[in-house]
Amino acid sequence: MSVIRLQIPASAEYLDLVRLSLYGVASKMGFSYEDIEDLKVAVSEACNNAILHGEPQIGNGQIEISYEFGEGFLRVKVKDDGTGYETHDPNRQTGPFSGTSPSELQTGGLGIYLMQALMDEVEIDTQDGTEVTLVKYVQTKTTD
Repeated sequence: MSVIRLQIPASAEYLDLVRLSLYGVASKMGFSYEDIEDLKVAVSEACNNAILHGEPQIGNGQIEISYEFGEGFLRVKVKDDGTGYETHDPNRQTGPFSGTSPSELQTGGLGIYLMQALMDEVEIDTQDGTEVTLVKYVQTKTTD
């Protein structure tokens, strides 16, 4: 497995760097245009959450992004040093969102909903900051 790491300031102006590097990795792996667009949306949502909820009061927070790729999969991890949130907090909707329509989501739940809808696997760890792990598998093209 190969790993590429990127560390950016927790500011929206650096998200283009994340999307560009993601595009490069995913296109080298043979992901379709549609899958790359899904990856970009999901990773952007994870980064936006890290910017908003990381350590906004400090103003100089960092976001760590890693692209781990192997035979047929890409795992993207987005980590911030924020205090995180309790996944069992009734005011925080964390999914799974199977059978839920976007109109039924509470405020703040749409990003996670999108990540789960667009990715093959989504995991959120709030033990030490917040780390979102997103996994997408390369779809093999079948010929008829």
